[in-house]
Amino acid sequence: MSDRDYDLVVFGATSFVGQILCRRLVERVGTGGDVRWAIAGRSRSKLEQVAASTGADVPVTVADAADADAMRELARSTAVVASTVGPYAKYGSPLVAAVASAGTDYCDLTGEPQWMRAMIDAHQDEAEASGARIVHACGFDSIPSDLGVWFTQREAQARFGEWCHRIGLRVKAAKGGASGGTVASMLNIVDEVKHDRELRALLGNPYALAPDGMRSGPRQPNVTTPVRDELSGGWVAPFVMAATNTRVVQRTHALLGRPWGDGFQYDEAMLTGAGIKGAVASGAVTGAMGGFMLAASVKPTRWLVDKLVPEPGEGPSPEAQEAGFYDLRLYGHTPGGGHLVTKVTGDQDPGYGSTAKMLAEAALAFADVDRTQVGGGFWTPATMFGDLLIDRLVANAGLTFDVVG
Repeated sequence: MSDRDYDLVVFGATSFVGQILCRRLVERVGTGGDVRWAIAGRSRSKLEQVAASTGADVPVTVADAADADAMRELARSTAVVASTVGPYAKYGSPLVAAVASAGTDYCDLTGEPQWMRAMIDAHQDEAEASGARIVHACGFDSIPSDLGVWFTQREAQARFGEWCHRIGLRVKAAKGGASGGTVASMLNIVDEVKHDRELRALLGNPYALAPDGMRSGPRQPNVTTPVRDELSGGWVAPFVMAATNTRVVQRTHALLGRPWGDGFQYDEAMLTGAGIKGAVASGAVTGAMGGFMLAASVKPTRWLVDKLVPEPGEGPSPEAQEAGFYDLRLYGHTPGGGHLVTKVTGDQDPGYGSTAKMLAEAALAFADVDRTQVGGGFWTPATMFGDLLIDRLVANAGLTFDVVG
């Protein structure tokens, strides 16, 4: 697409994570170099402030997410769009429609499975025809999970000559703050579910993001209460991002043709430790999560939740981002009795510092994926990029992928 004005446009550059992404791109590719990139959003003055504060001395494009004509013009101007505008269910649909029509590659940070499903159903055929390659969930939702499973399966095949039929991801440790944008997306899902029973059923389906005709399968494990974990041997609690990550992984499996077996099982949970302390911690985490979701879903307490959570545009300080990290463990089992444990780590807080680096590498990686190998349509991080993105993340984004047992 050398005839287009830009190689990459960051849409939503004035958002909290958009600003971090701009700083990251300045570090990675500079300005005025081989990668022609620009920033876009609805306020010129705010975009100019971001350009000045981040060092992103690049062109500025004014475009409102609700303006379909502006989204079409934006999509036609660039080879790739990286969007940080959420909640995506509220603000993201016109841009996805535009890139699907224009044949423009696209990646974002959504963790909203109901919106991903709606976009797939609405635009898959058009994206295939135009050549647009669309990849949702290119941040902590869901790159470490999706590529962690990809890496684990690759290592299982190399060691045992067979795929894992069961993998469980466990969050061993993580440190990082939440931003207003992430909380807003979570609360928007709560609001949608309250008014739509069919949506509740969709969100409960682990195969909800699989291609049409592959949206059912065997029962999947799902940690919703404190439980002693057979995979790790310790106590575990529910992991708030599991509802998105597990569906992305199952879409990857389906897009690959389900090579890991029709009975492949995958789940995610948080490790809370062994013995009585682990059991108590598991109960506390489960109770806190349940209490938050209950308070957010009923009118008498929703106002308090809205008052206490950060506003969109707010998030952890640069110092907190640098001090953050995550350590994920994946426990894999093969039908023949093979066992292995892999590890995925990140060197900054998962939701913002590390997420911005992951999104930057995904956006830049499109240029290295042969269109004759991966054509238009809705892909996952693993099926779009695979080992290419793992190599990029290890080299440039502070992630590691290792076998530890």
